[in-house]
Amino acid sequence: MTKKNLKRKRTECADKANVPEIETLPPKRMSDEPSPKKVKWINKQRVLVFATRGISYRHRHLMDDIKTLMPHHRPESKMERTTNLQVVNEMCQMKNCNKTILFEGRRKRDLYLWFSNVSDGPSAKFLIENIYTMGELKMTGNCLKGSRPLLSFDENFNTKPHYSLLKELLIQIFGVPNHHPKSQPFFDHVYTFSVLDNRIWFRNFQILTEDGGLAEIGPRFVLNPIKIFGGSFGGEVLWENPTYISPTKFRQSINKKAAGKYVNKVEQKIAQEVNKPKESYSLNPMDEIFKGDPLEKAKEIEEKEVKMIETNKNDKNKVKKRVKKQLGKKIQKISIKKKIKN
Repeated sequence: MTKKNLKRKRTECADKANVPEIETLPPKRMSDEPSPKKVKWINKQRVLVFATRGISYRHRHLMDDIKTLMPHHRPESKMERTTNLQVVNEMCQMKNCNKTILFEGRRKRDLYLWFSNVSDGPSAKFLIENIYTMGELKMTGNCLKGSRPLLSFDENFNTKPHYSLLKELLIQIFGVPNHHPKSQPFFDHVYTFSVLDNRIWFRNFQILTEDGGLAEIGPRFVLNPIKIFGGSFGGEVLWENPTYISPTKFRQSINKKAAGKYVNKVEQKIAQEVNKPKESYSLNPMDEIFKGDPLEKAKEIEEKEVKMIETNKNDKNKVKKRVKKQLGKKIQKISIKKKIKN
């Protein structure tokens, strides 16, 4: 009997060793104690994305697409165009944001974009060209909302200092922080920034395979840099684009070229009318003699000559009559003057 009891006790001890220990919570917990976090969220970049009043619907769709691509953004209502841009710094402080993306529309056709580091600067102003939103493109690519992107930059960003500064600014704005609450912890799409024709071209691609297969998602646009400032929305001008032409001047040049074409057409017509000869080429009347019956042609020529002679005689008679009248009038005037003198 004693041996059986010993065996049972050994199996019970072995089963207790395999059971995991259950953590017992404290009976009381203060509300001031911070809740435990599993991972640390160190890079707390927040980007304020908003626009001024006066942007068109396509520009608003582009802004919405950029908001969907950036889970670390903060929205804000539209700002009046008359207000000073220095107010944006105060708005960012109220929203606890480090960076800003401001869309500034003019004449409902031109769109300007501001990238700014709110604390100390710098800030950059761009003109957005060739805008295509996600809804317009209807690309086959797709990615999970909130996933982190890979940032791919062209080699030309390392050639000039202003491109390297813009590269660092774009990394801090478009890079999604690690362990962000609204982000997904993996990479499934790529942002490509390439420099071509003194402009920055933006594309968004989905990563299909590990070998490098890509499919474009959208949106796509081109950034034409205008100026880089030392401060946030102002300060010293660090760099200015010498090849930049404002869209209004570009449209004016196109209109002038069109007006010049019309003026050239009118001038060509006037010159053609002035230089146009009255007779294309002179004809020899004797060539017509050998066409048809020679007798009939001879009679026609004789009739023409007779008519010409008669007309010449009539003209001479008319001239003689006019000369006689004029002489008679002069003689009468002279005779009247002599009588008055006598």
